[in-house]
Amino acid sequence: MSEQKQINFTIVPDEDSVGPQRIYANFCAIAHTPFDFTLTFCDVTPLSQRDIRNAETEHIVRAPVKARIVAPVPLIPNLIAALQEHFRLYSEAYGGGGPQGPVH
Repeated sequence: MSEQKQINFTIVPDEDSVGPQRIYANFCAIAHTPFDFTLTFCDVTPLSQRDIRNAETEHIVRAPVKARIVAPVPLIPNLIAALQEHFRLYSEAYGGGGPQGPVH
């Protein structure tokens, strides 16, 4: 029989492999299947008068997709826990829970 080894390691982002890339998004739509969660990040800019008129009739505002991330279900609980912990630290450092708005 072969002997199994356990190796402990830490995964860190390798900024040199792709180059630093930052994408701004102020809206996130979330969907899921039995196998994964899809987070679609968009940038919603201030609406023009034309956009407002269209939204009044169509009840839709289109926002450009900046990134779409598909994550397997087992990753989601750790993602939620990490976001909660970082938001707790943010709230302690800067006070309050940040602006409240609709959850999408």
